[in-house]
Amino acid sequence: MKSNAIRNYFLSIALFSMTVAMAQHDYVNTPPAVSPMPMKPEMTEIWEPQVKVITPSKKLGDAPSDAIVLFDGKNLDQWVSQKDVTKPAPWKIVDKEYMEVVDGSGAIQTKMQFGDCQLHVEWSAPDAVVDGGQWRGNSGIFLQNRYELQVLDSYNNRSYSNGQAGSIYKDVPPLVNAMKAPLEWNTYDIVYTAPRFKADGRIDAPARITVLQNGVLVQNNATISGLTLYIGLHNYPSPHGDDVIALQEHGCKTQFRNIWIRKL
Repeated sequence: MKSNAIRNYFLSIALFSMTVAMAQHDYVNTPPAVSPMPMKPEMTEIWEPQVKVITPSKKLGDAPSDAIVLFDGKNLDQWVSQKDVTKPAPWKIVDKEYMEVVDGSGAIQTKMQFGDCQLHVEWSAPDAVVDGGQWRGNSGIFLQNRYELQVLDSYNNRSYSNGQAGSIYKDVPPLVNAMKAPLEWNTYDIVYTAPRFKADGRIDAPARITVLQNGVLVQNNATISGLTLYIGLHNYPSPHGDDVIALQEHGCKTQFRNIWIRKL
C-alpha cells in the first residue's frame, strides 16, 4: 500500500508539471491581441463626390438657380388644359403677377412630368368671403396627377379636418391650421417622395410628403395612403412613373403665383 501511495504521489506531480509546461507552451505560441488602430478625424470625412453648388434666391420664397420656374406671372407656357392637353391653359393672368381660376374651364396641368420633387406654390382664396366650408377658395395641387394637397380658405372656416387647407385630401389632416387671413397670400413648400412599386405592380413604398404652410410644418413626412378619392378608401390600384402636376378647378376663383419646382 505504501509503495502505491508513493507511486501515485509522484504520478500526480508529473501530471501537474506536464500541464504547466503545456500551458506555458500555448502562451508562448499564442500571438498577443492586436490593438485596433486609433481613429483619426480624417477617417470619418467624406470628400467625394463634392456637393453640388446652387445659388439661393435673394428673396425668400423665390426660385433658386437649379429650379424649374412653372409660373412667374408672365405667361402660362408651362401649362396646358387638362380637358384637352393640346390646348393652352385657359386660366386668367392678372396684373402680370398671378393666375386666377376660370370657373368651368377645368383643371390645368404641367407639360413636364415629375416624381420626387421640392415644390413651391403661393396661393390665395377669392378676395371676398362669400361662401363657407368647402366652397371657400377650394382648389388642390395634384402631385403625379393623383395625390391631392388641399387648397382651401380655412381661416375661421370649419370643415372636415382631412379636407381643410394643408390636408392630403380625404386622407391625412394637417398638424395645425396655419392659414393667413383673407387678402393675404399663403405659401406651400412641399417635399414629395413618389411611391415605389414592385416588379409585379404591387406597392413597395407608398408616397410620402412634407409640407410647410407659411413656414409652419403641417405635414411631417406623412404617408399618402393612395390615389385621392372623394368617395371610398385610398389605394394604389396600378403602378406608375413620373407624371404631371395639376391645379384643380373647383368653381372657386382661387389665385396662384410664384410656382417653381426642383427635381430630387
